[in-house]
Amino acid sequence: MKKSLFFLVLISLSAGLFAQEKEVSAIKNVLQRQEQAWNVGDIPRFMEGYWKSDSLLFVSKAGPIYGWQGAFDRYKKTYPDRNAMGTLAFNLLRFDRLSPTSYFVLGKWHLKRLNDDLGGTFTLLFKKIGGKWLIVADHTS
Repeated sequence: MKKSLFFLVLISLSAGLFAQEKEVSAIKNVLQRQEQAWNVGDIPRFMEGYWKSDSLLFVSKAGPIYGWQGAFDRYKKTYPDRNAMGTLAFNLLRFDRLSPTSYFVLGKWHLKRLNDDLGGTFTLLFKKIGGKWLIVADHTS
């Protein structure tokens, strides 16, 4: 009986870890698609990783911006062409599961450009909405 209970617990834990690995992999895929889109100068495709909602929150040194359109407009203004956009690379540092439908992600970003390099840190709140992992809050510095 004790062995059966032990194996049942072990199987349950393994299934939970597999589910978390699958979710983290899906979130990493969102971020990889964002990198790829950015690096070909495609801000609209980059924005597909964000929740298309007025409730999206984007925070940078310029302060908070609310809504998908506001974040999109900020990216277009700040990075008006390929030279300004440079080449983006993410270094993903941490994935914390907050619930079955939300993750906190910590990482670093780096832009390599012709005349300079930029970089910083970001924290993202991902939520699973409509079966897709989307960024609902982004704090980038």
